[in-house]
Amino acid sequence: MRKTLKSKVLKDIHKRLYGYYGPQGWWPGRTRFEVIVGAILTQNTAWTNVEKAISALRRAKLLSPIRMKEASTTTLAALIRPAGYFNVKTKRLKNFVNFLFERYGGSLAKASNRPSDILRHELLAVNGIGPETCDSILLYAFKKPVFVVDAYTKRIFSRHAIVERGATYQEIQKLFMDSLRPGERLYNEYHALIVRVGKDFCRAKARCDRCPLNYLQIYF
Repeated sequence: MRKTLKSKVLKDIHKRLYGYYGPQGWWPGRTRFEVIVGAILTQNTAWTNVEKAISALRRAKLLSPIRMKEASTTTLAALIRPAGYFNVKTKRLKNFVNFLFERYGGSLAKASNRPSDILRHELLAVNGIGPETCDSILLYAFKKPVFVVDAYTKRIFSRHAIVERGATYQEIQKLFMDSLRPGERLYNEYHALIVRVGKDFCRAKARCDRCPLNYLQIYF
């Protein structure tokens, strides 16, 4: 598929999904720090499990950088157990808050003022934060115009031959960011809609018959 056609298709898909589902209101976090915690905890687990872990952290009043920094790893691990891989994720949460205090004095506001490319470079250097988690933090917590690529994105757009099955994270991200008008709100809504249609229709065993994207066959 030609690059210009891909750009048109990506815009068409967003319009179609938005018309089908409406606004998604994603990411579901009460505070910026809660969004970051959710982005780290959601690795390799369902969001319903993350919600349980976040609720436990909220009850324990640990959903602030300083309180989480001061909490013991044992306490933190017990509270986030529902999210799975709780020992590993405890280390990742601690790695993030340690980075935040060492680099920005614990201030999310100061971190937010950094240019996107610099902050992205710094976050990727934090052990346990990969590209998807990093970009979720940038987009949803810091409101930076960075497009998030996840497993649903790769599955949906490779099935429709818009991206190659072996395309890298960076290649897919570049396609979206080159094709769409730059904007945090657009990137936010588009990614949320991709997740929604992925969960509803583009599963491991696809449900194409009623999918709002089944019209894409007109391009092939």
